Amino acid sequence: QVLLVDSGGGLVQAGGSLRLSCAASGRTFSSYAMGWFRQAPRKEREFVAAISRSGGSTYYADSVKGRFTISRNNAKNTVYLQMNSLKPEDTAVYYCAAGREIYTGVPGTEQRSYDYWGQGTQVTVSS
Repeated sequence: QVLLVDSGGGLVQAGGSLRLSCAASGRTFSSYAMGWFRQAPRKEREFVAAISRSGGSTYYADSVKGRFTISRNNAKNTVYLQMNSLKPEDTAVYYCAAGREIYTGVPGTEQRSYDYWGQGTQVTVSS
């Protein structure tokens, strides 16, 4: 069992930056691939970014590539999402998730690869 607590959301102007954090409980954090997903109003939840257990591999949705960076600190049981050059279309509730690697060193990009979810943190980008 892993308990995830998301934080760091807020209101920011277009072009601004935010850093989301996700703190995990337990001593097995490093055994999980971690991902970030988001859900905008009236839309399905979608993949944003993922990172392997070691942090050696990262994957991004095309819509955020070059603007967002996922990282993790296994000593602090925390995963981060640095979001730069934010756009109004980035407005959503952001969720971190913990799950399995689909292959060694390759985190999943689909929700079904993730077993544990944070409560979500709201990010609002104004134009």
